[in-house]
Amino acid sequence: MNTRVPSARRRRGAFMVLAAAVALALSGCKGGDLVSYDLPAKSARYTFEAKTNDVNTVWEYTSAKATREEAPELSPCMGEVLAGDTAPCRPEPLIFLRYDFDLALDNTAEAGKTHEVTVTGYYQESLAALPKVTSMKAETTFDGGRTWRPATTRATGGNTFTTTVKNPRRDQAAKGVGLRISATDSKGNTVRQTIPTAYTLR
Repeated sequence: MNTRVPSARRRRGAFMVLAAAVALALSGCKGGDLVSYDLPAKSARYTFEAKTNDVNTVWEYTSAKATREEAPELSPCMGEVLAGDTAPCRPEPLIFLRYDFDLALDNTAEAGKTHEVTVTGYYQESLAALPKVTSMKAETTFDGGRTWRPATTRATGGNTFTTTVKNPRRDQAAKGVGLRISATDSKGNTVRQTIPTAYTLR
C-alpha cells in the first residue's frame, strides 16, 4: 500500500491498496489485486473499507507525504513499474491482522468449551519506524452478527493478543462463531475487522 509524493504536474498522490489483503491474510497467501486511489497531497486522516468473502475491514489512519528516504529500494512503486513515475512512495501504516484459530483438522472447535484465538497485528514492510499495536478488543457473535458480546483479550507481546472465547452449545451457534476485532496502535491508527463465521463447532 503506497502513497506517492505529488510531482510538479500533479497535486494529488496515488494511493495503492492491496484490495485482497483481508482474505489473503486469513488464508496465509501472499500477493493480490492492486487498486489505485487518488488522495489529496496534504497530510490528513483517512478511512478505508474493504470487504472480501464477507470479511469486512475498516481502517482509520493518518497519511503523510512520502520522502525518498522512505521509498523501498527492493519494492518499487507501482507507478514506477506501470507508468515510469519515479516519485517516492511508501507503505501506508495500516494494521493487518493474522489469526491462529487453533482448530481441529476439520476446522472446528469443541462446543461448550473455552477456546483461545491468537491475533497478531502487522504492517507492510517500511523503511520508516513502524508503530506498535497497543490495544486490542474482541467481540463474538453466535447468531450470524445480530448480537455481539465482549470476549476477554490479553496482550502476549510482539503485537500479539490472545482472545478467550466461551463457545456455546452447538445448537446455540448454528451459524458458527463470529469474531469482531478492533485494534489501535501507538500512532492512533485503528482497524476493525468483522468475520461473520470464524469457525464452526463440533
